[in-house]
Amino acid sequence: MVAAYLSGNCAEATKLQLDCYELVKALFIEVNPIPVKAALNMMGMNAGGYRAPLIEMEESNRLVLEKAMHNFGLI
Repeated sequence: MVAAYLSGNCAEATKLQLDCYELVKALFIEVNPIPVKAALNMMGMNAGGYRAPLIEMEESNRLVLEKAMHNFGLI
């Protein structure tokens, strides 16, 4: 996206940004780093758990993140 923009291809950069929108939105659905760690764990990386006061994602939000990751081809 950045390379496309810096090379003057604003249309391609815009397309790439819009393609990422669902995933980016899902990664900020709860306080960070909760969704990021959840995403890494879903991808099979061991990002571990959370330290207080952080808790696991709400199930409904986890499903939104999982769907966005699937649609983006990450899982």
